[in-house]
Amino acid sequence: MTIQHRVKEFIQAVTLNTVDFKLEVPTQASFGHYSTNLALVLAKKEGKSSLEVAKELVDKLEKADDGKLFKKIEVAGPGFVNFWLNPEVLATEFKKFNPEKLPKSGNKEKVIIEFSSPNIAKPMHVGHLRSTIIGDSLARIYEALNFRVIRWNYLGDWGTQFGKLIAAYKKWGSEESLEKDPINHLLQLYVRFTKEIEGDKDLEQLGRDEFKKLEDGNKENRKLWKKFRQLSLREFAKTYSNLGIKKFKIEKGESDYQKNLPGVVKELKEKNIAKKSEGALIIELKDLPPALIQKSDGASLYFTREIAALEDRSAQAQKIFYVVGNEQSLHFQQLQAVSELIKLPIKIEHIKYGLVLNEEGKKISTRKGEAIQLSELLDKAVEKAKIIVSKKNPSLKEDQINSIANAVGIGAIKFNDLKENRVSDIRFDWDKMLDINGDSGPYLQYTYARLNSILQKGGKQANNAEELKENMEISIVKKLLDFPDVVMLCQESNLTSHLAKHLLDLAHTLNSYYESVPVLSAPKDKKSARLYLVKKANQVLEAGLCLLGIDTPGQI
Repeated sequence: MTIQHRVKEFIQAVTLNTVDFKLEVPTQASFGHYSTNLALVLAKKEGKSSLEVAKELVDKLEKADDGKLFKKIEVAGPGFVNFWLNPEVLATEFKKFNPEKLPKSGNKEKVIIEFSSPNIAKPMHVGHLRSTIIGDSLARIYEALNFRVIRWNYLGDWGTQFGKLIAAYKKWGSEESLEKDPINHLLQLYVRFTKEIEGDKDLEQLGRDEFKKLEDGNKENRKLWKKFRQLSLREFAKTYSNLGIKKFKIEKGESDYQKNLPGVVKELKEKNIAKKSEGALIIELKDLPPALIQKSDGASLYFTREIAALEDRSAQAQKIFYVVGNEQSLHFQQLQAVSELIKLPIKIEHIKYGLVLNEEGKKISTRKGEAIQLSELLDKAVEKAKIIVSKKNPSLKEDQINSIANAVGIGAIKFNDLKENRVSDIRFDWDKMLDINGDSGPYLQYTYARLNSILQKGGKQANNAEELKENMEISIVKKLLDFPDVVMLCQESNLTSHLAKHLLDLAHTLNSYYESVPVLSAPKDKKSARLYLVKKANQVLEAGLCLLGIDTPGQI
């Protein structure tokens, strides 16, 4: 049980109420260790003054506690109640603290997190970045809290574009180029084909014919399509490795559900969920536009394949999270509504996020207005980090610089995303992202490396919290004890920004502490206790950054 959970249980036991209330860590230390809105909630329910209810609540809690758990309880503002923990309680909790032992709140519940979802035969671009980073971090957080997570990569591997691609490859393709640089070769072929259609309308029909042959199981086209898919997955795996993304458990595409579509359409008709409208098949939804599931010519749509995929997933988990951009909000509202109509035993949540913008607030793109390839973006980050690492530590060997620069560059990109509320757009400001003194990934990595250096020089450590009496030490202890609650808050809200901001707050306090309080030069007992505090703080930084998918090099 975390200390925050313990405080909340105490409040509930004393007040004997069952109303929902919040117990939060205040943003300002002057408001105590915890603050609750319980008095405001009760006052509204009972029709009383919130200030009066708050005073009664404080009186009741103080009598029940008798100074055991709290040093002080006070009313603040219109009726908030603030709590300061007893230092002895903090010391006792800190002695037991292990950041690697997080609460098992997930109880082995099965959840699917669908993220990344690139298109076969096309390069991963900056538009895939947020889904991939956010999805991986959320999966790590859920796994750490004892959820059974199925990491799912839903591939765009079907559609008329593959007819065009197969036709283009047959006309101009090179097996050597395909093996050497598959994604870019296929992209060039597709671009050439679409351009030449403008002067040769017969090519449009050729593309349709080749896709029809693929749908009908033509051996040659099927073989080419499988090869394009296999080579694309190989290239995607390289990008995931460079980004430090954990392996997907399932990689399925739209093609895997083609065979299910007739059954899906039949089921929707038989249950009178789908109906004809101007020759097409639609599902009417309350307070939403109708969902189109079949065109008037009988062709299926992406949405139909989504229903088939959801039916498959409902047999594997209790909940599914789709990590997809804000612009797909209507799509997932419709999918949720259809899921309820056909009574699928799975809960859906759209984990939406904003755009990636440049320093000027415009969509990141090449000079031609095209999306920047993700591999180029990662290479640029590592190159910029290499300059920083070389200046910071010129005595390092080339392979050490490369390894650290990779961790710092990739970490900078990830943290720049994960520290923000995901629904908001994020900006790519290279100077801010890589600022070792700013609110950045490199700043946290540098703090970790700095503390690591102190520990290497320090010698003996002692778990003796009674020696930690400085205000800043008590503040650090409290921030460390908050770590499990922050991780659970990230899971409950599906917002990684809570963890990122907590780590920044901790790092700021740690750096101020080291500048103002002697550690290595302290008297023996204080030194060993302070070194133990530094060790635990570094463990939290490492564990927290790991949950964000960010490496912690031992030196920078």
